Amino acid sequence: MTLPETAANPAGADRTFQVDLRGLVDLLSHHLYSSPRVYLRELIQNSVDALTARRALEPAAPADAFGVRLYADGSVVRVEDDGVGLTEADVHTFLATIGRSSKRAEGIAEQRADFIGQFGIGLLSCFLVADEIHVLSRSARTPDAPAVEWRGRGDGSYTVRTLPASARPRPGTTVTLTPRADAGEWTRPAQVHALARHFGSLLRHPVTFDDGTGGPGASVNPEPAPWARTYPTPGSRSRALAAYGEEVFGFTPLDTIELDLPAVGLKGIACVLPETVPAGRRHGHRVHVKGMLLSEQAEEILPEWAFFVRCVVDAESLRPTASRESLYEDDTLAAVRDALAERLRAWIARAAASDPDLLARFLQAHHLAVKSLAVHDDEILRMLLPWLPFETTDGHTTLDEFARTHRTVLVTSSVEEFRQVAAIASAAGLGVVNGGYTYDRELVHRLPEIRPEAAVADLDPATLTAHLDPVDRETELAAAAYLAQARDALAVFDCDVALRTFQPASAPALLVDSREARHERTRSQLAREQEGGLWGDILGALRQEAPRAQLILNQLNPLVRTAVTIDEPELARTSAEALYGQAAMLSRRPLRPSESSLINRSFLDLLAHALRKDS
Repeated sequence: MTLPETAANPAGADRTFQVDLRGLVDLLSHHLYSSPRVYLRELIQNSVDALTARRALEPAAPADAFGVRLYADGSVVRVEDDGVGLTEADVHTFLATIGRSSKRAEGIAEQRADFIGQFGIGLLSCFLVADEIHVLSRSARTPDAPAVEWRGRGDGSYTVRTLPASARPRPGTTVTLTPRADAGEWTRPAQVHALARHFGSLLRHPVTFDDGTGGPGASVNPEPAPWARTYPTPGSRSRALAAYGEEVFGFTPLDTIELDLPAVGLKGIACVLPETVPAGRRHGHRVHVKGMLLSEQAEEILPEWAFFVRCVVDAESLRPTASRESLYEDDTLAAVRDALAERLRAWIARAAASDPDLLARFLQAHHLAVKSLAVHDDEILRMLLPWLPFETTDGHTTLDEFARTHRTVLVTSSVEEFRQVAAIASAAGLGVVNGGYTYDRELVHRLPEIRPEAAVADLDPATLTAHLDPVDRETELAAAAYLAQARDALAVFDCDVALRTFQPASAPALLVDSREARHERTRSQLAREQEGGLWGDILGALRQEAPRAQLILNQLNPLVRTAVTIDEPELARTSAEALYGQAAMLSRRPLRPSESSLINRSFLDLLAHALRKDS
């Protein structure tokens, strides 16, 4: 709405935005903060930042001179600190102006990096659980400063008044909330204590909690972070870090990796997961900034390939977003991510060099993660490729062991191709690796970089059929009529038929057909259907002789020996179709509709023939 032009409101004059505080709080609760519980984190954070500013004013004060005290008895929640406090001018400037932060105040702006919060909207989060916020503060910057009281209400109104110094004998700030009836879930004493422990267990200033029952206050952060403590032996340190990882994440780590990046003040641990993680699944990491828990789901702290660890870190120089529930993506975060990735690589290298048992257990659970890393990291490739497990015709084994047995390592391009030929290739003495899984084919082809004496080649149908024994000439001639009938029956599938002997004898037929060959035949078929016109000319120019599939019948199989003696044309065609259908199913590739129809028809025809013969 445009205000009318008046003497008090001349044309072109600056105007001030009118803020609907209730609407703003609703926006924060639904879009900025993930849960109302963050109100306590924001209050503790403001207190800790106030303590940091007080420490800058009085650097000679004892380490435990200043602290934070929490109180909750079910009727109120109170957070009190011995921080730098606020003057009356500060109250008007910082508590009554949305988005204005005391961390930007003149005289401490150059120290902003020492503070957790930077955005000046944290106090508003208290309106998620209360309709009124009461603040009583006294500044440590001004000797004999009076106490200042500020009351802010959810409707956007507030009052400020000056009180005698006796109302607050010591500098600092007390924030008191009277919870709404619907906020009990977040303001009960036990919940306040649990939230304080959750968010503030690693804070460097002492934080205590009092539930109003008259007992001594409980420490929220009684001990420093486990990596900041001293231990009598390296073994006891390792056990303590592993126990902390188990407490935080709920699993016993396969190993713990200490993380220390002095340039950004980052310390923490990475816990290696003891079990396989589904490919592509990324775990969140616990990130603290200056001791305050920022996020439990910070995926961005590590690269995507590092899904085999979960981290808990505390950093000085990482920037939180406005919600303080994730990290700001900047050059510092990118550098931290790269440095932590290097720490994980170094751990893998140490395990490979000095702890083969740990390496074996790690690779058993996380070989996919290592394979994804080895594809792009030559150092990891050289170090671990011989140790990585692959599916082969000798079972699941390492490439190093497999290459000792087979001078030429053949690799398939798909899982279905491997399953189609594995048994027969193994019986023929061929060494074949399943290259159909993610990264496997590319890694197998790089084996000669590690073992120059090893030869690697893609498996093609010609290689396999060359290792199948031909039948003698007399047997070939006796089966010629049947083979002709079979070729005619299967011509619709662009499939040739041959008779060989191979192991195992229980396999009646082998269908040799690659995905590339099927694609080429499909393209050729499309070109034939689109003869003429521009599209037909383009496909015709690309056309080449399409490779045919091969149905190889096994003369060692009793069923095949019987089938090749059939002299009844229709029965011969039906039996050939049945053998093709069975071989297609054993190849485990998706069946085309025409093949599914053929399998059903040939089965019914053979059943009808058997019934007629018995009648």
